[in-house]
Parts: sequence; C-alpha cells; structure tokens
Amino acid sequence: MPRKSRIDAPGLLHHVMIRGIERKPIFADDQDRDALMDRLALVLPETQTACYAWVFMENHAHFLFRSSPAGISHIMRRLMTGYAGYFNRRHVRHGPLFQNRFKSVLCQENAYFKELVRYIHLNPVRAGVASDLKELAGHRYCGHRVLLGKSPCPWQDTEFVLADFGNSLGASRRRYADFVKVGLNMGRRDDLTGGGLVRSLGGWEAVKATFPSKESRQKSDQRILGDGDFVQSILNQAKENLSGKYLLAAKGIDRKKALKKASALFGVAPAWILTKSRQQPLADARSLYCYWAARKLGISQAELSRELAMTSGGVTHAVNRGRRIAMENRYVVDD
Repeated sequence: MPRKSRIDAPGLLHHVMIRGIERKPIFADDQDRDALMDRLALVLPETQTACYAWVFMENHAHFLFRSSPAGISHIMRRLMTGYAGYFNRRHVRHGPLFQNRFKSVLCQENAYFKELVRYIHLNPVRAGVASDLKELAGHRYCGHRVLLGKSPCPWQDTEFVLADFGNSLGASRRRYADFVKVGLNMGRRDDLTGGGLVRSLGGWEAVKATFPSKESRQKSDQRILGDGDFVQSILNQAKENLSGKYLLAAKGIDRKKALKKASALFGVAPAWILTKSRQQPLADARSLYCYWAARKLGISQAELSRELAMTSGGVTHAVNRGRRIAMENRYVVDD
C-alpha cells in the first residue's frame, strides 16, 4: 500500500520521530549528540518552532514540536540534512543516514500534550539507558532534566510545559516529577504514536465495530492522534489546501503568473523581484510572491531558495511576511 502524503498543519503539535537507516546508530558519541543539539539551537529559533519535549536514543530521536508557519517538513529538512552532512563528513561515510523520511504525528493538544511529554522523556528508562528516575534526571540528552531545572536548554520551552502543572516554578516541577513517576509502569504507549481512533479504541477491529461505515473509519488516520472530530477537521483542512492548489492549476495560474501578479501590484518588473535587493517595494513584492508560490501553489521552499538565491531561513521569513502583506491588503493570486 502506498504511503499517505504527510499532513503538515502549521501551529499544531507534532510528535516527530527520526530513525537511523536499517536501525543503525545516528550517534557515535557525545560529540555527535552535541552537534545535533547545536543544530537545534540554530534552526528552532530561526524557524520560530517551539520544542516541548525531546530525547536522543542510540538509533533514533523523539521531539514534540509546535511548528511555525513554514511547516514541519521545512524544519525537519533543515535539521536532518545538515546533521546528516556533518555525520558523513566526520565519520567518512556516504549515503543516507536516516531511514526514509521522518515520522510525524499531528496531536490533539488538550487531550495528549502532557501524556506525550511524559512518554517522550521516559524513553531512556523504558530502553534501560537510565535505570530509574534519579538517573533519568541526570541524563544529558533528554528534556526531562531541563524541565527539572538541572540543565539549561534555550531552545526548549519549559515555561509552557510547566504552566500545565501549577503557577509557581517549584510546585510545577514537583507535580511534573510526580506525573512522570506515575507513568513509569505504563510501558510502551502505542496509543500515543498516532492513529486517531484506531489507537484509542484498541485496533482496527474495534474501529470497524464502532464505526461500520467507510466514512467514519477514515477518521482513524495513522498520521493524526486525536478524537474523531479533531482527526476529521485536520483531514478537511488538508483536503482544502490540496483542492486549492489544483483549482489554481485548473485556472492556469502557475508561478510565472504569480510572479507577474506580484510585480503588477507593486509596479516593479518581474525580473527585479528575483534579485536580492532589499529596497522597497521589491522586498514586499518578493515576499508576496514567496507566499503565493509556497502556500497557494505548493512549490517547495527549497525550490524557491534556489530560484531566488536565498537561504532557507530567508525564504521562510519571506513567506511569513508575504502572508501578512496578503492578509492586510486582501491580495489574492487568482482575482
């Protein structure tokens, strides 16, 4: 069965997992782990991505992200490509480091946020890397230690997590620690790795019995963790985005016409929009073009980066800026 396309919903929670190819290690030593931490410290602030939980294991890693408007695929591409390049250079190897693409599960926040933070941070204990909670509290490559205040990590949003456990910092940390302790005996939580209703009802047979119609079972999407209404709302949003892309194509609107429309709105030549000039109104026209191309026409930001000779971070900034320009002025690409 062909895999389904990734659902990328900016601003929502994503439980992200990366794994080494053929389940081989993605870290040889602490220098490699520090290198990925350095890359997270660079990419997350630049992409305005919040990280609430994380852990590095030998051959895989888990993250709980809230993605920025650039989307989770853009963030992970920057993280994985940069780290894989570093790893191959350092260890004199060639070929892919990671097994296929990363796995990302969209998560319903009010129902699963705390559970996911606990699940991710207990990975070292479940795997026997940390023998108990005391050892976990000293584990350098896990966000649990950061939430307990034992180690700083500027790119991990501890304030947001601890706010769920109380008003004062001390009380929040104690309640968080107690919450993690309760999860020690829960073992592997398959219900927290995606599947909407499939996971929460106990498997496909239970889903078929509860929701006999094909339409209802579609809510059991493996890419989403949440109740039926949440799953369906995400699928509807993804369908609307996809439909919009093809509707524009049916109208004959492509990147050339988007470029021409942006140039006309700001009274500049299309060729000038493709230059690196930051002068106005060129910068605004370029931002609007980037937004239309990336968000309305489905052109990858990597492709835009090559076309405009911009960094991936620069394209992300332009897309976000273009969105604001379009909304404030009610600019649409197909009027």
